Amino acid sequence: MSIRVTYSGFISLIIGLFNIGLGIGFTIIVTRTLDVLQYGTWGFIGGIVVYATIIEPVITYWTTREVAREEKSGKTGIFAGLIFSGIGSIIYVISVLITVEQTDAEQSIVLLGIILVPVTFLNRVLTSITIGWRPQGVSYGQIVFGATQVFGALFFVYFMKMNVEGVILTVTTAYVISILFYINYNKKQLIDSIKIKFLKKWVNLSWISMYPALGDMIYALDIMVFSVITHSVIGLAFWTASTMLSIVISNAGLISRAVYSKLLQGKNTEFVQDNVRHLFYFAILFLGFTITFAKPGLFVLNPEYIVAEYIVIFLALKSFLYVISGNLRTFVTGIETVDTDKNSTFKDYFKSKLIIMSTLELIQSISYIVFLSITISILVLTVESQIELVTYWAGIALIVQIPISIGSIILFKKYFPFKFDYKAIIKFSIVAVFVFGITHLMMEEFLEYKPALIDFFPSVVIFGVFGIMAYIGITILIDKKTRLLAKSVLGEIRNRN
Repeated sequence: MSIRVTYSGFISLIIGLFNIGLGIGFTIIVTRTLDVLQYGTWGFIGGIVVYATIIEPVITYWTTREVAREEKSGKTGIFAGLIFSGIGSIIYVISVLITVEQTDAEQSIVLLGIILVPVTFLNRVLTSITIGWRPQGVSYGQIVFGATQVFGALFFVYFMKMNVEGVILTVTTAYVISILFYINYNKKQLIDSIKIKFLKKWVNLSWISMYPALGDMIYALDIMVFSVITHSVIGLAFWTASTMLSIVISNAGLISRAVYSKLLQGKNTEFVQDNVRHLFYFAILFLGFTITFAKPGLFVLNPEYIVAEYIVIFLALKSFLYVISGNLRTFVTGIETVDTDKNSTFKDYFKSKLIIMSTLELIQSISYIVFLSITISILVLTVESQIELVTYWAGIALIVQIPISIGSIILFKKYFPFKFDYKAIIKFSIVAVFVFGITHLMMEEFLEYKPALIDFFPSVVIFGVFGIMAYIGITILIDKKTRLLAKSVLGEIRNRN
């Protein structure tokens, strides 16, 4: 089973761009239909679901590594996912009972969100199986999920006027449909019986898989911390809307989706250097795009959210650093082989790259939550504006991300001793500033902010296409490796035809 990193990466990236459109379509329907309080409630539910599914890595951490090494643990993973989703549901209920009364969210609606927990669990387990042998398949599943979301939102939210309950039903339905797709897609990985040996291994080594999750668990407290301190979910509406735009940058990481699986197979690591270059290329493109279209993007979602422009910018910069450093940390864990040795001791695991990389994330999460809790607790006494408080929140997220990103790069260079192509990175950055600077000036001059979506959105699309095509066109002209990359992609398309 050979994984083609560049091919899988580009398939994932291209489909990911299409998924962005589906995601934006879903978000527009929701934000244009729900009021700020209702959308904030949806953001609150999302935060609790993240917290309730935090134990999912006990399964998914190992299934990806095992499937990549041709071990048939897929069916056992699904079985374990069903069991663990029950524990996650209990966590969800407890979290709601502890926090919801301290906010202005309606408890019955938030409790309904519990139906998202089991489907989220199963979807992630099946995703982890797919990544292990056919990484590009995850993108196909995401298209199924995204398309179902759009149609579901049109029916439940727009036409049936079911508000937050409609959003919950829409996302649940999308998860169910994508789960059915993944089961069919992964048939070859689900033919073996449920094996207790895998369950024993996962439970015995859960401290390794849950150690990285500990950082995620602490980080995921931010939504609840902010809501409880401010006694409101209004700010979450602006945070969620801004996050939906800044998350565009995470799609740059799709170019690296197959790297982890390839490294787990124990082959050479020379391909990583080119992939890191590709990662920077697309991350810089999406960063420039997101910052430039922060204001019009928010206006598309809902004119009420346009005041959150600086929140999007801060979160975009944070997302850029995260997608680079997060992928570099993942690459390092991909070359760790301690789990292939059945005689590995606790000490061996503790000294491994699996723990070292996770420790960085844990430090970041603790620093972030402590800094956020103290700052918002102080500011809430003097600052009444929810927008201002959320802006500080975004600024804190960016500030904490910077040193962790630097540390990740240092550790990555220790284990992958090749030089970053700094000239190319600078070149891409200059082109992005030039292209998106011109795009911004053109929008300031010609873009009219008309309330009707049909009158405004097409103009935004035109400017967006111009910016993206100009960046790609100029970099192809001035950079030889980008030219070669473009030619190889076109050649692959011709061969497929």
